[in-house]
Order: sequence, then structure tokens, then C-alpha cells
Amino acid sequence: MKRRNFLSTSAAASVGIMACKSTNAMPNETLEAENKLKNNINHSVCRWCYSKIPMEDFLKSLNELGIKAMDLTGPEDWPIMKKYGIHASMCWGAGKGILEGWNDPKLHEELIADYKRVIPLVAEAGYTNLICFSGNRNGMPDDEGLKNCTDGLKQIMSFAEKHGVVLQMELLNSKVDHADYMCDTSAWGVELCKAIGSDNFKLLYDIYHMQIMEGDIIRNIQDYHQYFGHYHTGGNPGRNEINDTQELFYPAIMKAILETGYKGYVAQEFIPTWDDKIAALKEGVTICDV
Repeated sequence: MKRRNFLSTSAAASVGIMACKSTNAMPNETLEAENKLKNNINHSVCRWCYSKIPMEDFLKSLNELGIKAMDLTGPEDWPIMKKYGIHASMCWGAGKGILEGWNDPKLHEELIADYKRVIPLVAEAGYTNLICFSGNRNGMPDDEGLKNCTDGLKQIMSFAEKHGVVLQMELLNSKVDHADYMCDTSAWGVELCKAIGSDNFKLLYDIYHMQIMEGDIIRNIQDYHQYFGHYHTGGNPGRNEINDTQELFYPAIMKAILETGYKGYVAQEFIPTWDDKIAALKEGVTICDV
């Protein structure tokens, strides 16, 4: 299932996981050793990439892999996630999705009411991050959209601050996956952060999307990390596994994130192509576990 529909490390370690994918017959002791993470990166995963796996089965797999959190879940998911000790690292449930967002002032009244409904739910559940979107341009100049987003979001920032919830606008590419989306560069998103001027508004920096739009991933992390509140992975091209089948070198990217002092979560958001989806997820986490 594509995400837009859902909304309406070492070479040796990689070789070992590939072998597991092929044979599925490793001794338990070997699997336990491989599943032991370094805990430098807080690992998460986006639920929509594994939506065909029943939720409870998926949560059990996360426990086995040592993954502590899951992205893009709503209030209906949180009780069973709590049962398995899985944190909701990026919540959703407010807004109108990717296409219609804060850049349209006609939607502000509706969006403000909806986010004021969901923000307390996030806080009461013990979570912090809630996703939001700029919306598509639809012919609107970027500077006008930035002002509109600022005007709308500022009306709920004190409410978010009161509840300890951080709104995170996702950076998405408008070249391949989300044509006409406005918040499609780090520079535009950073200007929005500066205009809003609250620690409770950040950018969700999706590495896959920003590789398509601007590249220079590590330099942008170094320069703008204070505005990035969360990270997503994905292999480019294709948004599939993050191994050597694609152009991004994730161990170096993860090290750069760590060097900024980042303490939040990094969520795997690649679409697995392997028959064994959990083995693919395990490889991705291992690659990022620097």
C-alpha cells in the first residue's frame, strides 16, 4: 500500500542478513547476537510500509528485532502498541493529508480545530511528535504559501507548547512522488521554522525525498539540524532497501546525525521488495545501527 493512500553496519552484517533471508535457518544464538543493537540510534519504522502484516504480528517482530518505536500511527493503534512496549514516535490523525495543508488559508479554521482535537490525545498517550503538511502549491507562490503556513500554524503553537507536543512538517519531494507539494526543500522548511519561532515546530527530514530534491544530505544535516526534529530513511532511486542497491550511504549519514547530538528517532520508511519483509527491515536497521 502506498503511503499517500494510507493517509486519506557493516557489509558483513548485511551479508549475514541476506543469508538469513535466503535460508531462514540461523541458530537462535546467532539471531540473538545479531539482534543486539548498539543503542546509539533510536530505531523506529513506518507502519504503512508493512501494512500487509497484521499489527500484532508486526509488533512481535519489532520486539524480536529490538526496534522500540513505530511511526505514522494514530489513536486506534496506540493501545496495542503499548501492550508490546512500542513507542509512537511520529503520530498522525489530524489534518487533511498531503495534498491539502497549512498553505491554504481557507482550511485554517478546519485544521486548527482538528489539531486542537488531536494534540491532547497525543499528549495524554505520552507521545510528542505529530505530523503536518504544507499542502500542494496549486499555483500559489512559495513566499505566499510560507506566509499562509506561518499565519495558520502560529494560531496553534501555544496550544501545542502547553501540551508538550511538537508539530513536524514533512519535507517531501515534488519531482517523483508528490507533484506540486510545497514544502519540498530544506531551505523553504527552515524559513518556515524561523518564521514560526517555536521549539514545538520542527521539520521531518526525509532523507529519500531530500536526496531527490537537493542531495548534499550530510551538509544539510550539519547546517540545519537544529530545525530537524525527526528522520526517515529510504533507498534512492525507488524508495526500497537502503543497502548497496541504491546510491545513499546510510552509515555515514547516521554518523552525521549522531554528531549533531540528535537524541530522537530514525524511522525506516523504505518499501521492502524481499519476500521476507522482516528480514529486509532487519537489514535496514543493522545498516543504520552505527
